[in-house]
Amino acid sequence: MTIIGLWLPILVSSIIVFIASAAIWMAMPWHKSDFKKTGNEEAVRAALKGSAPGLYMLPYCEGQKGLEDPEMKQKYIDGPQAFITVVANGLPKMGSKMLLSLLYYVVVGVICAYFVSRTASADADYLAVFRISGAVAWVAYGIAYIQDSVWFGRPWSITVKNLSDALIYALLTGGVFGWLA
Repeated sequence: MTIIGLWLPILVSSIIVFIASAAIWMAMPWHKSDFKKTGNEEAVRAALKGSAPGLYMLPYCEGQKGLEDPEMKQKYIDGPQAFITVVANGLPKMGSKMLLSLLYYVVVGVICAYFVSRTASADADYLAVFRISGAVAWVAYGIAYIQDSVWFGRPWSITVKNLSDALIYALLTGGVFGWLA
């Protein structure tokens, strides 16, 4: 097996995961509670107005040495602490986001194909290919969410939901690779 020889499972799994992702995020109820409204949305919007797109942290402390300042320590104690992502103004451009998602699913498919082509023999059975591609897909789709909970305060409940989504995508990917490889 070669990566090029696995082009069909790469493309088919990418399309199936794209459809599953759209169904999960648009039709299923479990991500509806992921985001919350701030206590005073208009004040927060006014405070962030003019901020360039990027990642922000508050209180902002440049390095460990800054934590020695009593004023800075008090800011952390008093709160709030936040990690904020500011994106460009304007209505969300769903077309480009969907295209980038599909490209991401193709990249995961290529990574799965790489591992399958390097670890499975040409006559490998369905289950062998399923295990390899499914495990790689689960890691690719989900494992990074854990560090977001550890370091950036993403609620663990959201990480568990995202890991569950990743498991669904991995099972679909593994199934397609096992079937078509």
